[in-house]
Amino acid sequence: MSVKVLIVEDDSSIAANLYDYLEAGGYEVDVASSGNAGLQMALAGSWDAILLDLSLPGMDGLTLCRRLREEAARDTPVLMLTARDALDDKLAGFVHGADDYLVKPFSLKEVGARLGAMIKRYRGQVATMDLRFSDVRLDLSSMTAERAGRPVKLPPKCLHLLRILMQSPHRTLTRAELESEVWGEALPDSDTLRTHIYTLRRALCGPGEPDVIETLHGVGYRLVAGCDDAK
Repeated sequence: MSVKVLIVEDDSSIAANLYDYLEAGGYEVDVASSGNAGLQMALAGSWDAILLDLSLPGMDGLTLCRRLREEAARDTPVLMLTARDALDDKLAGFVHGADDYLVKPFSLKEVGARLGAMIKRYRGQVATMDLRFSDVRLDLSSMTAERAGRPVKLPPKCLHLLRILMQSPHRTLTRAELESEVWGEALPDSDTLRTHIYTLRRALCGPGEPDVIETLHGVGYRLVAGCDDAK
């Protein structure tokens, strides 16, 4: 399963070092060199994490992070990178929505370690036994689901599909990824995944409730906060 990381950094040498290191580690990476471009790319794409410089041309990192959280309501993990090491600067980063903070110069290995930990938390792959997306909740300890407090009864394969989708919210998961995760090497026929998605969608959507599963035809599926696609 690919992991997509956006680097927002105006220092070309730092950006290049981060890009090369993360790409070699198997990440899909893209780079923005200004705050305005960074915000545009952050909103246009589906990212598992963002590496964000504090001092940027056009729009500083604090403003970008605040707008990402407050105006766009995006919960993408943000690791803030800065030369400022004062406590007040770090606190400002957290207040504006950063998840973690690294002071320059930093070790690329530490960037990788912190990035990996953030993404695991974001995907629900750490200690928490409770996944939530919008008003959907999945209890991993009992493998029971509910929506807006309403119990949702699902067969095992649909519960598995829901878990995978909830661990990567907003990210498009391809048919091949989902089939591999749920059925392993015993890949199903072409209609099996579609049938299970249909069952999952029907169970999650009660009267008057918006669909949370979006179909990207020819590509795959993703969770969104209320979409019109019910196919």
